[in-house]
Amino acid sequence: MNIRNRVAGLLACLGVLSVSGTGAANAADAPAFPTKPVSIVVPYAAGGATDIIARLIGKRLGEVWKQPVVVVNKPGAGTVLGAGFVAKSPGDGYTLYMTTAAHTISSSLYRSLPYDPVKDFAPINLSAIVPLVLVVGPTVPAKDLPELLAYARSHPGATYASPGNGSPQHLAGALFKSKAGLELTHVPYKGDAPMLSDLMGGQVQMAFVTLSSALPHIKSGKLRAIALAHSKRSPTLPSVPTFTQAGLPFQAATWFGLFSPATMPPGLRQKINEDVTRIVAEPATRASIEDLGGDAVNEGPKEFSAFIDSESKRWAEAVKVSGAQVD
Repeated sequence: MNIRNRVAGLLACLGVLSVSGTGAANAADAPAFPTKPVSIVVPYAAGGATDIIARLIGKRLGEVWKQPVVVVNKPGAGTVLGAGFVAKSPGDGYTLYMTTAAHTISSSLYRSLPYDPVKDFAPINLSAIVPLVLVVGPTVPAKDLPELLAYARSHPGATYASPGNGSPQHLAGALFKSKAGLELTHVPYKGDAPMLSDLMGGQVQMAFVTLSSALPHIKSGKLRAIALAHSKRSPTLPSVPTFTQAGLPFQAATWFGLFSPATMPPGLRQKINEDVTRIVAEPATRASIEDLGGDAVNEGPKEFSAFIDSESKRWAEAVKVSGAQVD
């Protein structure tokens, strides 16, 4: 009896050792991430909203991952330079990509691209949306949308500015012009700064501007906000109605989302999304996004993919209406 019990006990111990050894082997087989610095590529110059949000999330990811997360600015060719670099990078998690609505515009805007905006990228997290606001400069007397429409109809050829051909701001203006039946002249600039300078100086009459860029100038009284191209009012500008509330159903916004190269394994993509989701949900992160005039969205790969599909269709219509095309 004693011998039988000892044998059973020995077999049980061996079984435990075997199971624990298998578990250790499986843990060893699962690669740790990250084990070295991670880069977040931003296809714009430092200082803009995309750069600010990438650095905000990257700083917290570095603290969570115990590895440096470095923002790499690769501006040029309307985000094509940065996107092309990421599309050709390994999908090992060490090269991520924070971009905007320009990503869903590019397939309709450019005759040819060195990458496919959908097939070559894997959506990870839709972090924030910043709506566009229609503003007028000091030479336009309109205080609300009906007054602006009346002004534009009595001044055919009135100008609307944008930070560049094919930008979300340009395409929002083209859609507004089409939906309202206006004769407006588009004046493209090379970036927000010169556009805003001329708008406040009265050289151009109106523009769609990201709320984050327009907010300080609206609050100082140098620009007048007419309507928000969003589904709801912004708490930072509670007195400014949405276009729908003002009588012209219309939405246009830019968004900020994190991507990886398409070759990233689904498990790693989900892990990164979970970490980013926790960070965007933090009160301090949400407050920082709201200070930019944005909404913290925090949607994962499945929801973000569906959002990209709908955005691609929305901006394809805008590109067609605008007639914009880049070779």
